[in-house]
Amino acid sequence: MKAAVLAAGQGVRLQPLTATRPKHLIKVGGKPILEHCLNALKAAGVKEVVIVVNYMADSIRTYFGDGKEFGIQIQYVEQKGVLGTGNAVSVVEPFMQKDFVVVNGDMLFDAEAVKMVIESHQKETSSATLAVVPVEKPEDYGIVELDSNKVKRIIEKPLPNQAPTNLANAGIYVFSPEIFGKISQTSRSSRGEWEIPDALTLLIGENKLVTAVKLDSKQWLDIGRPWDLLEANQWALTKIRHRISGLIENGAHLLGPVTVAETARIRSGAYVEGPAYIDEESDIGPNCYIRPYTSIGRKVRVGNACEIKNSIVMDHCHIGHLSYVGDSIIGEKCNFGAGTITANYRLDAKEVKMLIKDKVVETGRKKLGVIMGDDVKTGINALFMPGIKVGNDSWVGPNVLVPRDLPPKSVVLLKQDLKQ
Repeated sequence: MKAAVLAAGQGVRLQPLTATRPKHLIKVGGKPILEHCLNALKAAGVKEVVIVVNYMADSIRTYFGDGKEFGIQIQYVEQKGVLGTGNAVSVVEPFMQKDFVVVNGDMLFDAEAVKMVIESHQKETSSATLAVVPVEKPEDYGIVELDSNKVKRIIEKPLPNQAPTNLANAGIYVFSPEIFGKISQTSRSSRGEWEIPDALTLLIGENKLVTAVKLDSKQWLDIGRPWDLLEANQWALTKIRHRISGLIENGAHLLGPVTVAETARIRSGAYVEGPAYIDEESDIGPNCYIRPYTSIGRKVRVGNACEIKNSIVMDHCHIGHLSYVGDSIIGEKCNFGAGTITANYRLDAKEVKMLIKDKVVETGRKKLGVIMGDDVKTGINALFMPGIKVGNDSWVGPNVLVPRDLPPKSVVLLKQDLKQ
């Protein structure tokens, strides 16, 4: 069975990380989100995929190519704009003559989830089959109401406390080719997009069989907001096969599942507590503490006496000595002056909030540090308050406290520094 992977979206809610890369190429556990998706499809028996691209499409094409390196055959088709999931599925019609799988390329799921949907679709001979998963906040998702395993209706983001169930549309489908005809009959939604749920509603209205498969919440993870990437990193680090291949100096200590790439170096006095991932040509220590659920990219230098906890540090970063990075995501080519601190816990112990698309959003997290774009430089003793986002190409001077978000290309210096 072939699969269509929807990877055209821009990922606005993941800014500033998506200002310089498509969200599908953000790495968790050492691999892009989209690569994890392709690996799950391959393990479920899918041998051919069509990736629907738009935003920074060339980056995705360049990374994955024809798929041979990844053990799967890949073709690409471009969606002409951000026109919704229905429109995205419609553009793969020339490639799909038989029943086919559709998955969103910006989430994580395991191979068993895909197998369950395929097997149920074939057993029930449904016109469409979708996966559903229980969620804590139904108002954030498309919610599916069932009669046994038959889909009665799909409600897009119901009002709080008014959802008929807590079963969210998980973005994993198997469709018969008749879905293309239904998509062509739909109209733009209130968001100005053509939506897959609207096409499914037409099928249900014609008494076509649309069924659902209930997944365990551990089989699926949605990635829509910056802090979801920390959850995704934890997911990936607990599932990959870890291997220590690099140089481990005498006096370094590695505990639990840890990956150290062949050309990486862990210096004496470093303490690395897994699960953790350290990629090629990175240099850690001496006397560092790398705490669980940390992924460190390629060619990263972590200086003396640093601590990194539950974070993603992307390629070509330099974390200066005596720095602390906690519950944070650091973009590529960032350079931290000595003693840079990312605070991750409020003094009043309340939940950390973050500004997303000009709206203050509850993160549900007591600990959350900084989300930093690419090419950010900090001076010595720079301090970032919890839940702060820093745009790419920004400079934060010595001894500066950053209490709120910074747009791209910001320069923040103390007054006495401005006079020099």
